[in-house]
Amino acid sequence: MDTIITRFPPSPTGYLHVGGARTALFNWLYARHTGGRFILRIEDTDAARSTQASVDAIFESLEWLGIDWDDGPYFQTQRYDLYREYIKKLIDAGHAYYCTCSPEDIEAMREKAMASGGKPKYDGTCREKNLPETPNAVVRLKAPLTGTTVIEDVVKGHIAFQNAELDDYIIQRSDGSPTYNLAVAVDDITMGVNTILRGDDHVNNTPKQMMIYKALGIDLPLYGHLPMVLGSDKTRLSKRHGAMSVSEFRDMGILPDAMLNYLVRLGWSHGDQEFFTRNELIEKFNIEHIGRSAGVFDQNKLFALNAEHIKVTAPRDLMVPLKPLLKQRDCDVADDEKLEKAIVTLVPRSKTLIEMADGALFYFKDIEAYDEKAVEKCFSGQAAEIMTALSGELAGLDSFDEKSLEDAFKKVMENMSLGFGKVANPVRVALSGKNVSPGMFEMMGVLGKEETLKRLEAALTFISALT
Repeated sequence: MDTIITRFPPSPTGYLHVGGARTALFNWLYARHTGGRFILRIEDTDAARSTQASVDAIFESLEWLGIDWDDGPYFQTQRYDLYREYIKKLIDAGHAYYCTCSPEDIEAMREKAMASGGKPKYDGTCREKNLPETPNAVVRLKAPLTGTTVIEDVVKGHIAFQNAELDDYIIQRSDGSPTYNLAVAVDDITMGVNTILRGDDHVNNTPKQMMIYKALGIDLPLYGHLPMVLGSDKTRLSKRHGAMSVSEFRDMGILPDAMLNYLVRLGWSHGDQEFFTRNELIEKFNIEHIGRSAGVFDQNKLFALNAEHIKVTAPRDLMVPLKPLLKQRDCDVADDEKLEKAIVTLVPRSKTLIEMADGALFYFKDIEAYDEKAVEKCFSGQAAEIMTALSGELAGLDSFDEKSLEDAFKKVMENMSLGFGKVANPVRVALSGKNVSPGMFEMMGVLGKEETLKRLEAALTFISALT
């Protein structure tokens, strides 16, 4: 079997959106699964809308996702000589021709066709004139006049187009520049692409590109058109549904492996399995199980899946993406050992790295203010007495491990005839500033003996000022 060669050809007119990222992922996974090659091609012929900033954003998003490429990036604007070479081949072989019909002529043809119930298209006026190249002439490809053009789509199945409805479409504009379908077909041919997975909004472009393959006598690639990604209201995903770009989800604290996992499930399945590691996806991905139904993007499901990926990621591996988020919060952490311990305590209650960063702040910054509701609920009654007693027990500990801390709490509980909650609640607020925190002994272990005693003392000072 020939080596599978896939490609991802984004236009640099904006960010990498969810649908584009899924297309890239499917092509990348199929290439990696089969031991094939994955090509990155930048389709930048729309000079008015293409920007370097968009190119950089696409590269950055793909690199964050871990989608690497074997060839490229190629830029279509650097390949115009190649396109002109293939256009000349098509003209010389009689499969394409120069056309000098004016825009007004074309409009009149379309109106005439519609008036008679036909499809508005070019009527072939210049098709057999064998006109020479002249200024302002376009080049058109000869469409077959009878029969059907059939796509045996690996996702959608058998799709047939009546050739009588196909147009002699333009492959070179009057300024000498190639049109989209010509450039794409030539790129895929010269790059050896033999498997094309792309959005189903390209279905109508496919017969036009197939015509170029057939005119050049080149075997067709395998086509698969992926159903679109919808928003929660079952309309096409757009900005009104919320975040759209890959970079937005990165900034929301989503892990790249969780993003890959969620994207692949928007149109592909492997039994009932929902959670996949990156290596599992590469091992199991196939094109046979790409679904025909549109995927519905659910941000809550993405967050839930992200929480699962956080749980299975080594705490040390979470440190790298977490540190910049902490720095954004004026918290520059230098103690990696303490950060790793803190992450362990935060993993069970973090759906995103943003939540983890917010939850980690109290470990590394002094408490500037206690939560008002927590103060009202937990800093009254015996709170000061509890913290004073606990401080005495903790100060005498030689070891600050979980067993020693548990014993210290038990002594206070027994001496004051209190349950664990009555003792723990004011201590939790004293140590974290809030009435919700990681596990008591885990939290104290991260803070350490000196910081724990310091915070209990600060809380006692605060309470005394209330009375």
